[in-house]
Order: sequence, then C-alpha cells, then structure tokens
Amino acid sequence: MAEATRVVIVGGGFAGFQAARSLSRALPRDAPVEIVLVNRTDYFLYLPLLPEVAAAVVDPRRVTVSLSAALPRVRLAQGDVNGISLDDRTVSYTDPEGGSHELRYDRLVLASGSVNKLLPIPGVAEHAHGFRGVAEALYLRDHVIRQVELAAATDNPEERDARCTFVVVGAGYTGTEVAAQGPLFTKAIAKRHRQLRDQRMRWILLDVAPKVLPELDSRLSRAADKVLRGRGVEVRMGDSVREATKEGVHLKSGGFVGTRTLAWCVGVRPDPLTESTGLETKKGRLVVEPNLSVAGRPEVFCCGDAAAVPDLTRPGEVTAMTAQHAARQGTLAGKNVAASLGYGDRLRDYKHHDLGFVVDLGGTQAAANPLHIPLSGFIAKIVTRGYHLMAMPGNRIRTAADWALDAVLSRQSVQLGLVRSNAVPLETTKPS
Repeated sequence: MAEATRVVIVGGGFAGFQAARSLSRALPRDAPVEIVLVNRTDYFLYLPLLPEVAAAVVDPRRVTVSLSAALPRVRLAQGDVNGISLDDRTVSYTDPEGGSHELRYDRLVLASGSVNKLLPIPGVAEHAHGFRGVAEALYLRDHVIRQVELAAATDNPEERDARCTFVVVGAGYTGTEVAAQGPLFTKAIAKRHRQLRDQRMRWILLDVAPKVLPELDSRLSRAADKVLRGRGVEVRMGDSVREATKEGVHLKSGGFVGTRTLAWCVGVRPDPLTESTGLETKKGRLVVEPNLSVAGRPEVFCCGDAAAVPDLTRPGEVTAMTAQHAARQGTLAGKNVAASLGYGDRLRDYKHHDLGFVVDLGGTQAAANPLHIPLSGFIAKIVTRGYHLMAMPGNRIRTAADWALDAVLSRQSVQLGLVRSNAVPLETTKPS
C-alpha cells in the first residue's frame, strides 16, 4: 500500500491555522493526504485580545482555541521545530517532554510567525517584558496588581510613586491598547485600597515615532491620542528608553522615571527559523513568489510574518506583518498546496487590499477604519468587537459574555501567581 502524501505545516498562528483549515477543506475526504501541524502549543492564540486579558477584561481561555477541536482532519504534533532539511524533506522538532522527532514531508508550509524585537538598549532584556503570548499577558496582569498592592503596603512615598508608575514602550497597535486599558485597570484595583485614595496612577507611553498608531490614518491616530490623554496617559512621542534599571528607566530625552513596570511592545521580527533554512530572505523573511511558493523549491510554501510576500497592490513592496495578511495568506497557501497536489485547477497569486484596522481603547472607546471609513468612540467600539467576534475561530459566545460581565461588574483583581518573571524573559525567541 502506497504511503500517504504528507503536508507538514510549521506554526499554528494566524497563517498556519488558516493554511491547515483551508487545505483540509480543499481536499476530498477520501484523499490520501495527511496534514500534520507542528506547533509548540495545542491551541491557536487570538493575539488581538491579549491586552484585554492583561487588563482582566477577558478570561485567558477565551483567546485560546483548541487546534485539535478546530481542525479535526489535521494531526497535531506539539513541539518546537529545531531543524529543517530541504534536501531530505524532513522537519525535526522537540516535544514538550524533551523527546526528539522527525517528520518526512511531501509539501512544507512555513508559517512560523514572528518573535519579540529586542533592541540593543542596556537593561531592557533584564527588566522589560514583552507581550506576545498568554503567559506574558498573565504575567503583566499579576505584576500590575502586585505593584498596586505593594504600593498600598509601603509608607515610603518614593517607592509608592515608582510602583504606581507604568511605562509602555511602543505606540503601535499592541502598545497603544495596553496603555489605553492600563489606567482603567489600575483605577479599579486602587479603589480597593484606601491608602491609595490620593495616589496618582501614572501611565507613560513612549515611542520614537512622531505620533500614536503611525500605521493608521491621521484622524484615527488623533482620536486614539485624545482618548489616551483623556485617561491621563503621558504620551511622549519622539522619545524612548536609553537604559533600564531595577529602579526605573533613563529616557533618551533626559531624565529618569522611577518604575517597576516596563512593558516592551516595540514590534516583532520574523522567527529565526526562516533564516536557518539557508533560503533567500529579506529582512529575516523568506522570499517567496506571489503564489507563496519558494523559487526553486516548488514543494515549499511560506506565508504570514515569516514570508516576504510581494504586495501586488503596491509594486516593489512586500506585505506588512499583520494578522489580516497572515490569515488571508494562510488560506491561499492551503488552497495552493491542494492545487499543487492535483486537488485544484491552478496556483493563484496573493493580492489583497487592506480592509481597514481596528484598535480597542478600553471602556467604550475604540478607533477603526472599516473599508477605510474612519470611526471613533462608541460606534468604533461596536465595529471593533464585531470584527473580533467574526475573526475568532472559536469561543465567540464566551468572549461576548466576558465583555457583557465587564460592563456591569467590577473586575477581578487577584494575583494568580501562575507565571513568574523568569518564565517570560524578553530575550526568548518563543515565550512560554
């Protein structure tokens, strides 16, 4: 009996998840094709809602969707990929218990995504924490609660001020959302401590860019900036951290800010796995054809943040590293892999015009530009939450229930202590 054709997909993020789903749907049920998804966790992570996890709005289980449940026709191989042999057509990985495994493939889809971008700034690796996974969001949630509680327990005004000061670096989507959610969260915690009745909860947002959300329309940027400042966030554009210490941060503009919290949201870089293949890369992203295949390697496809996909709507450029592109590229990659195996007419090129973006600013505020129509305030909030519910592959009802409960009940603010600082180091390539 002939061995089944095997398609190995590396990475279960937006690109990898959609590639696995579209491929399984494109194949006839009796097709002799095995789909194997290699991912370090057994769940798909809906990254856009992590700031709400950190602010205790959404339960962390809501942003995680079981891969086995969502992809019944796909075999999950849980582990970290540590090697790819293009000549032997094998993928090597290590499972959660340290066991080594090797998978043969007939088609390979690289969707390994991205990792934290660490800049060479003294002290940042030791004292800052990124924001790329559930563990990091849970750590930040516990850490913020702990700082407020420790501030309430001390009689030292300088220490109290430092513990009640929170610095976020990076005014892109993630950093802006974290900074916007922060004041609402700390205000809710501080209400429970009479010792902090007159204590200022200070949030500072830093970025070398000239404005908040530089990727968006200037009207949306101004709307987000207004919300942030209205909540008391110190928005400092054109500034960043020169050095981080245990006691606080030295700013490039001069001066020192005492703090025990440094959230690093400056962006991401492609997973180093792409460069380890030896294939041509562009700024760490694997160079691919418009149909997402690798030139000279028709059995290899790449999509999402790991791929430098030609942007056919902007000649000479590559698509941005966004969830919107990753999900759509993953869907096309799955269909093109099926076509390459004879289950489709032809390989199609990737071409997508941005449909707009949404940024949740906490409370009743958001900024969005669906179909490039700029919106802000409560209407944008409705659009933003509607978009997330449609984009999530599961847990929609539970997520909506969390939002409803947050609107009428006070937030839970206890430290779970599940994630320690050393479990989420910034310099790691794959946060726990």
